[in-house]
Amino acid sequence: MKFICNEKYLAAAVNIVQKAASNKTTLPILKGILIEANNDHIRLVGNNLDIAIENEIEAEVIENGSVVISSRLFGDIIRKLPDSDILLSSDEDNNVHISCEESNFDLIGQPAEEFPSLPEVVDENVYAFDKNVFKNMVRQTSFAASIDETRPILTGELIEIDGGKASIVALDGYRLAIKEVFVEGDASNKAVVPVQTLNEIMKIIGNEAEGSVLVSFSENHVLFTIDGVRIISRLLDGDFINYKQIIPNEYKTRVKINTKGFLDGLERASLLAREGKNNLIKINIKDDVMRINSNAEIGSVEEKVSIELEGDDIQIGFNSKYLIDVLRVLDCDEVNMDLTTSVNPCIIMPCSQKDYTYLVLPVRLSAE
Repeated sequence: MKFICNEKYLAAAVNIVQKAASNKTTLPILKGILIEANNDHIRLVGNNLDIAIENEIEAEVIENGSVVISSRLFGDIIRKLPDSDILLSSDEDNNVHISCEESNFDLIGQPAEEFPSLPEVVDENVYAFDKNVFKNMVRQTSFAASIDETRPILTGELIEIDGGKASIVALDGYRLAIKEVFVEGDASNKAVVPVQTLNEIMKIIGNEAEGSVLVSFSENHVLFTIDGVRIISRLLDGDFINYKQIIPNEYKTRVKINTKGFLDGLERASLLAREGKNNLIKINIKDDVMRINSNAEIGSVEEKVSIELEGDDIQIGFNSKYLIDVLRVLDCDEVNMDLTTSVNPCIIMPCSQKDYTYLVLPVRLSAE
């Protein structure tokens, strides 16, 4: 194998695929990147058996072939080389030579035949999402997924597509986040995708404003395609919680509040809340004022935030982190908080949008 490729172009491609290379594995081949040169392009693949990332880029291919190179070492070398053309070659014994201007590296590779092949994802239905829309769906929900591996299904997010509406849902037993958008087509599908996969896709999208994320499913895998980059991930087995049953459809108290003012008050109150138990903050809603209190052995704090109140006064407790997390990802000036009692779930929604719902369980106050 022999090809010539620009350093920046190759470094960008390697940076993407090595996100799927495994550093914690008993299979040395999975620590590597597969490099295939064929005609006028090279194909780079990382695969840890949970997620695989494939990227094809143009190159001047002098001789077709393939080899597997250590992901970490190869990435470090390419990023450190000058911004110039790189000549990479390998022989029949998988010895790899890399040269760029006055730099020359000789590495020992592994046979490409030992690298695991990618799962096939063949689905008649391909769903197209605007890049920024999809990134925002993940950004506004992924924080609510569980990190508890004893309930694996909750470490993923449910992607549900039905009749032109797509929802992404995450929950961890204490909170629930749902984001909805419209997509083209009438086909239905649903699957639970590991949150790590979705977070990697957010990174791959980056700050690009134009283009689409194409999504298709097979029985056990999901395929995301972004500008020629293919990300194939396993799906999580099991039944996702019927989240629609736990969302209350009525309230006794509705609070309209400025998002930034609420967030700022919570962040200041949480400085003491995190010194206590459960990051507890107490919220007292009366008339047109919300009082946010927190007490710890080293002191206490009270924040006052102006609100518009509809319905009953209420006192309720929360883990401050669960409120701060959602307010940080909402892109709106004001939110509604819908409450029923001090022990029932609270619903937070943007005032100006109907496509996002956040449910959070309160913390029972000691006086209750």
